[in-house]
Amino acid sequence: MSDSNNNVEIKPDEKHLVLDHNYDGIIELNHPLPSWWSFGFYGGIVFAIGYFIYYQLMGGPSLRQEFDKHYAEVRGKQEEYKKLHGGWDPNQFSAWNNPSGISAGMQVYTDNCLQCHMEGGRGDVGPNLTDDHWINTKGTPETNYTVVYNGSEENGMPAWGEVLTTEEMYQVLAYVQTFKNTFIKDGKAPQGEKVTE
Repeated sequence: MSDSNNNVEIKPDEKHLVLDHNYDGIIELNHPLPSWWSFGFYGGIVFAIGYFIYYQLMGGPSLRQEFDKHYAEVRGKQEEYKKLHGGWDPNQFSAWNNPSGISAGMQVYTDNCLQCHMEGGRGDVGPNLTDDHWINTKGTPETNYTVVYNGSEENGMPAWGEVLTTEEMYQVLAYVQTFKNTFIKDGKAPQGEKVTE
């Protein structure tokens, strides 16, 4: 119900904005939206139409195809990096294959390898490193390096080349070599092929 005692004041520059309806003395003004908002709104509609036409009607790549393309680029760069930095270097191994390097390797082993290969390399989730059987390698530092660096997905071995520094990998390899053919008591049953030197 309107109140005739209410005085509604309309500024002169707003008279052209008054809408032609009145509810209980409420007058509504039609203020236009900011131009930047209108531009964004209608621009979004135009973009959406073009997007739909390109991806739905003109055979634009799907999300999966775009992911595969970018993933292939990432994998390519990773492979390039591995070629540059992932090759076996006997000189680096020799530099760390000494008491101080082996001691540092023991810490690397404890921090990263212990949960799968257990103390002393006896094996648990991972294989026993103290016997004369090897799954993916020949038990040499060079062949072990390849598995440590690249991992082995089928056997659950992560690619430590993406986690450890080059020095840490050579250190842990030097430490692991101290396990070889020690045949620790209560070690995990042999896996893989027997390697004779």
